[in-house]
Amino acid sequence: MPEDADTPPAPVVVPPQALSREALRGVVEAFVLREGTDYGERDVAFEDKVAQVLRQLDSGEAEIVFDPTTESVGLVPSARRPASRPPR
Repeated sequence: MPEDADTPPAPVVVPPQALSREALRGVVEAFVLREGTDYGERDVAFEDKVAQVLRQLDSGEAEIVFDPTTESVGLVPSARRPASRPPR
């Protein structure tokens, strides 16, 4: 179905593999800088938080989304959540 001229384009999910290593790291670092590393009771080191986000992208828990309307990139919880692991 053709897009209506008044309908903004839908956000696009960008697979992490589609980005160069440097670009992926830049997207993740920008996200961490915006979100911060202060989580109440304890701070998380910048490098540790970057590593956590990279793992979340790798596991499918998070995804990169490009918004063509604002020409911005964000990271969001994945709509395709991986199957949860059974408790130990």
